Amino acid sequence: MGRTITLAKHLSSEGLKTRYQNSSDRVESRRWHLLWLVSQRWYLLDAAESVGMSYSYARKVVYAYNKAGSEAIRNGRQGRQMTSRALLSVAQQEELDRALQEAPEDGGIWNGPKVAQWIAKRTGREKVHPQRGWDYLQKLNYSGQRPRPSHAKGDAEAQAAFKKTCRNELSN
Repeated sequence: MGRTITLAKHLSSEGLKTRYQNSSDRVESRRWHLLWLVSQRWYLLDAAESVGMSYSYARKVVYAYNKAGSEAIRNGRQGRQMTSRALLSVAQQEELDRALQEAPEDGGIWNGPKVAQWIAKRTGREKVHPQRGWDYLQKLNYSGQRPRPSHAKGDAEAQAAFKKTCRNELSN
């Protein structure tokens, strides 16, 4: 059995239910739902499970409501603007896209670390994490495919001749 918990008389049970039903924010709606269930004499553990919260988080919600009222239920993240973490501007991304059309300076193929080095040079950063290079490769729709390795002792002329004769033999 759980423990019953008392709520401060900021709002009636019907007021809590109305706030729960009319809330457009998911976070606030779950908090109001929890408080409404607790006002209906549900055990806090059962109410928390019912709305998909952990018991400790539910206790914090009830404590904050008892202390500060309905203002404590407000979603603090709502209305906050997220800052952009883009390393490259649109023009720089276009420049990277053009650079990816050619072979990298050290040869081979483009990969995350090479793109990260390119970004570091263009932006003047000391270091760019290789994952950010891979992120930009994906953003520009480049795949991680690489050519199949050729055998060290392979003869290119013999392979080409084989391909020509092989096609003729298969078509007969």
